Amino acid sequence: MVVVMMDHLAPALLEACVVIGASADKLQEVYQAKNNNLAAEHLLLEPEVLYVLSPPFVNRPQTESEAVRSLWKRRRSILRRKREQPPSATASSCQGGEAKEYEGSEDVSVPKDIDLMALPQLCFPGGLQVTSEQRDEEFHFLVFTDVFGNKTHGVVMQCYRPILEGASLYQNGAGSSKFSNLFCAYSFCVISQYPYFTALKDCLSCLLIQLRTCRLSDMEDRVKEFAAKLTLVPIPPPGQLHLMFTLHPLTIILPPQEDKDHPAIDLDLHLPFLCFRPHQLLQVMSCLLQEQRVVLFSANWARLTLVAESLLLFLMPLSWQHPYVPVLSRGMLDFLMAPTAFLMGCHLSHFEEVASETDDLILINIDKGSVSTSNSDTLDVPDIPGAAADCFTQRCQSVQMHFDLDQCCHASCSDINEQRTQRRVWQRNLNHEIQRITLELIVNVFRDVSSHLNYEHRVFNSEEFLKTRQPDEQLFYKKVLETHIFHSFLKDRLNRKMDNYARMELSTRSEMQNTTEKCNFYCALSRMKAKIEVSHRPISQEIQAHGRSSVSESRLNKSLPNLRDDQTVNFHRNTPLTRIIMSEFALKIPSTPVKMLRLPDFPASLSFHCVQSYYNELVQQLGKAIFSVQNQNSALLARFYYLRGFINTLCSRRLDALSDFQKLYKTDADIFPTQLVTCLVDSLHQDERQQVEKRPELQRLILKVKTESEQPLVHHDDRVKKFVLPTQQMPQDEFVRCVLECGIVKDVATIHRLFDALADGQKIDPKLFADFYNVWKEMAAEAQDVHLPSEVIDHLENSEYVCKLSSRVKTSHGVGKIVMTQRRLFLLIEGQPGYLEITNFRDIQEVKIALAPFLLVRIPSLRIQTSGRLKAFEANLKTETELWNLVIKEMWAGRKMADQHKDPQYMTQALTNVLLMDAVMRCLQTQRSIINASKLAYFDKIRHEVSMIVHETTSDTLKHKINPSLDLAEPQTVHVLLYTPGQLNCSDSEGGMSPKLWVALSGGKVVVFDAASWCMMQGSLQIGRSQVNCMLGVVQEQVWVGSQDSVIYIIDSRSMSCNKQLTEHRHEVTGLAVDTRDIHNSLQGFSCSCDGTILQWDAASLKVKRQFHLQCDRLSSIQIHDGTMWCCCGESIVELKKDGSSQRKLSLPDDPQSMPCGFSSFIIIPEQGQLWTGCANSGELCLWDTNNQRCLSKIVSLPGSSGVTCMIRVKKQIWVGCHRQSDVGGQCNSQLRSHVLVVDSEAHTVTKELQAHSDTIQALCSAEDRYVLSGSAYRDGKIAIWKVE
Repeated sequence: MVVVMMDHLAPALLEACVVIGASADKLQEVYQAKNNNLAAEHLLLEPEVLYVLSPPFVNRPQTESEAVRSLWKRRRSILRRKREQPPSATASSCQGGEAKEYEGSEDVSVPKDIDLMALPQLCFPGGLQVTSEQRDEEFHFLVFTDVFGNKTHGVVMQCYRPILEGASLYQNGAGSSKFSNLFCAYSFCVISQYPYFTALKDCLSCLLIQLRTCRLSDMEDRVKEFAAKLTLVPIPPPGQLHLMFTLHPLTIILPPQEDKDHPAIDLDLHLPFLCFRPHQLLQVMSCLLQEQRVVLFSANWARLTLVAESLLLFLMPLSWQHPYVPVLSRGMLDFLMAPTAFLMGCHLSHFEEVASETDDLILINIDKGSVSTSNSDTLDVPDIPGAAADCFTQRCQSVQMHFDLDQCCHASCSDINEQRTQRRVWQRNLNHEIQRITLELIVNVFRDVSSHLNYEHRVFNSEEFLKTRQPDEQLFYKKVLETHIFHSFLKDRLNRKMDNYARMELSTRSEMQNTTEKCNFYCALSRMKAKIEVSHRPISQEIQAHGRSSVSESRLNKSLPNLRDDQTVNFHRNTPLTRIIMSEFALKIPSTPVKMLRLPDFPASLSFHCVQSYYNELVQQLGKAIFSVQNQNSALLARFYYLRGFINTLCSRRLDALSDFQKLYKTDADIFPTQLVTCLVDSLHQDERQQVEKRPELQRLILKVKTESEQPLVHHDDRVKKFVLPTQQMPQDEFVRCVLECGIVKDVATIHRLFDALADGQKIDPKLFADFYNVWKEMAAEAQDVHLPSEVIDHLENSEYVCKLSSRVKTSHGVGKIVMTQRRLFLLIEGQPGYLEITNFRDIQEVKIALAPFLLVRIPSLRIQTSGRLKAFEANLKTETELWNLVIKEMWAGRKMADQHKDPQYMTQALTNVLLMDAVMRCLQTQRSIINASKLAYFDKIRHEVSMIVHETTSDTLKHKINPSLDLAEPQTVHVLLYTPGQLNCSDSEGGMSPKLWVALSGGKVVVFDAASWCMMQGSLQIGRSQVNCMLGVVQEQVWVGSQDSVIYIIDSRSMSCNKQLTEHRHEVTGLAVDTRDIHNSLQGFSCSCDGTILQWDAASLKVKRQFHLQCDRLSSIQIHDGTMWCCCGESIVELKKDGSSQRKLSLPDDPQSMPCGFSSFIIIPEQGQLWTGCANSGELCLWDTNNQRCLSKIVSLPGSSGVTCMIRVKKQIWVGCHRQSDVGGQCNSQLRSHVLVVDSEAHTVTKELQAHSDTIQALCSAEDRYVLSGSAYRDGKIAIWKVE
């Protein structure tokens, strides 16, 4: 089990150190050739593995030999060497594949992914050469990739040593041996799982100082000591904690990974910018995005890997999926014949050979900064879209790439480590800036991809995406969309991965919208230069994507206005400007401050006890670091726990390691090493298990780990699907799935009506569906081609577009074409460039089909009566009359519903219905087509069936409605609402915190709105898999979420990530509260679970300060008032003392006929001594005197209510969410299942009755006592925003 555990340990810096050179036999032959006056210099020898050094380097006491020795036996031993055996025998045994065992041999293990057969060639890619003069040392870098894409990295140092007369490498070197005038190279290759190219190069440079002065006979011991020290260096966990250690004479830094999905960056990312101009660099990135066969060339072996690694980092989050060999030796050039895409590197001397013998290669000369193909000197590969490329070029021109220019005004450093520190800080800042520039490029190229994704069915609508691209961009995107690299990128987007790409796209989305005015200015200039402008209908994905941001300009401090005409659907014309313009702040966000942890000095001796002392010193140092940041920096605290747990595991202090990992889990679950902890638990001895039983926090951790390990492995569907037309008849369920996949409509209820319209109650034939699908696409294409005169466009709003265009018809104002936008109808009069408005939809008084006399017959015509106009508009639409009648009535009804209910989604839905009606009519083309199409006229139908009149009180109080289920196929229940305050005029990306509305939906989904504009900020966060019961803003950057799965999840409101969990509760968490009155100025949080357990938390350290238990059937909520706690316990309300004992208890009467079964909610008004309670099955509020809890003070009747679901206090009012009473016959009005009642807490009377939801109100919350928000169950699923007077 310990062997398995070590498989999951975070590796040390060094995996293995391999020394490669010529065997003693070969060197002897060279020396003899020299003595015989034969040309020995410049002779190429076959490099061989001389010896491999890898852990373990420290032998432990025999008492723990079996358990501890296994700790490092995680790789197969593939090389056994007798210490006195010649190197040639060693190398030959390795290359033969089977190692002979010699008496007295020792195990030497190397990483299982390293091929010792190929390593000598890679360490000497140009061959091992014998020279007649001493040469300078050279470094180059290697990357080994296995079949699963896992990478191992190597740094190689070549140095030349003189060949001794008559002495081998392992002989003593004393006596008569003397130097010849021949020199042979040795390679020292340090192998690591992590890409620490700069750090390992520095380490080898320190080794070089020792090798220059040591004898050949001492070389192995020096290298072994060097390797052993590097195995003591742990790898920093993902985050901002850098590790620092000293290897004389240099101080070396190990930077961490930014997160688990990004590699550590320890190289100079500006090297490609020094080698290529921005245009050529864009060409290279375009070739990689299109998965071409790319070969890098340079006369410097080191540049190949450094430039290749930088290029792949520039593509993040897209990940290269094909063969990657940045250094090819001269014997590996056949790899370039591979038919698949690849990225490889060769020496510049092979350029002509490769270009002439291999076709269709992209040849990149790093030294000249040129890009060509093997067929010609020019590059015939589609370029990156021009707008994104121009933005990238401008960014590059503003970056300072030269350290000397940046430092020329500063004083010279007298200390080498100080100079290295200055350079390192400069390089880190430059790398950060380059990463943001290249990430911005990727975001600009793929920004609109998310608008064409169907998350629920994992479909990417590539055809619709391509239609939105500019003509000169089409070929580039067609090639990229077929690549593996893009397919992997789509998987991450469909999984809603919150990486740097998603964060930048999200943070700049609002900035893109704020550039509308600037874009409109440019559009106005273009109208002056051209006579026509395209105003097209957006595709359905755009309607759904942009509908959420329809009121982005309104702010809380301006008071949300009533719904205006420009709030219906707001999205902008698809121009390159609106797609790529980004503000500077997106690139100027400072990087997270770096924290350094200096490791102890390496022990003078590498004996077991010295190494243990080294680890003990490191543990003590980490303990001091933990104490210093205990209540200040939770992210840094988690990294310290991680490192200390890892070191304790190495030292076999298993209980201490478990304790550290338990604290880590509470602090940052994102870096919790689940597999390591699982194996650690399994390796516990019996006495250790007995000690665990005495420590509840460890028991909870072990229970969690065991529970997760015993759960069956669920393979989630991570495919990316392309929509395929059906081939068989479809029942309704299959039709719904098909429509959702193709992205025509998202709303399931609308799809059901579409099914009735097409199928007429039967299954839908696949040919009929194909006809409908093609008609829908044709309609979208036709709308794209509508050209309006510039005089007409001047009268339209910026977000208006053409939805429907009639044929040439005769009207009461002349002959022309009727145009419908989402706001109005207007007429394009034939032969006149002018604009004639027919009506706005909200101004319509009547729409009907009239019979107009013509000669001896009466012809049906469409008549529209508009308020404020005496004469009606009439049009002879011939066969289109009935359809236009349906369409206009539906838009009119949708407009009225949107205005009355302050809900712009009604208008969006009405527009969708209209487009579907038009498509059904074109598709069916039968006499019954209009009857079938009328089944989609939903709002016009309910306008006649249900009264649309909204009570005046409701209309005056209701400000707006928002839909948290906008991205979902069906409405979800709003279980919990939470408002967190912030700065109105500040975005999160600018360093401040904007006010937010947190909405908990079914299944653990949490949706977040910007409460300054009521725009949905991003897709839903998944908080566990169970229902959320409560939420609480504890500190500015934390939101605590209590779940039915007994866990309290902590969301970082700045990064919008959930990586902390509190698992002390054993049953579902039902309530959260906070007490800010602590005299020590530390925020105290409280949580309760349904079994009556109440925990008091220190919000800073996330530690339980107190725990007590309340005897009750079910504890449903808690509140803190004036330092005392009130608990809702079903049939009683209990006030607790500070020690958790009951102080006062208010109970329902024993007579079951007189009172309802239990309390559902309560409110405390301590300054008035009042306690208000409500019950789920009673239409009354009960007022109690907190000083006399034996009897009721007053009962306030709630008119029309049958029960209370929730209530809150706002100023001097109590807002109550209620069930409505059933109508005669026991049925409740389907449109009004609940209402909000406003009660005056002083007069004890109901002052307002508000009706806005068609299902039960589940949650209420207040936004700074200026607005109240109510959320309802799934039949309605919306949130109403009410004004507080």
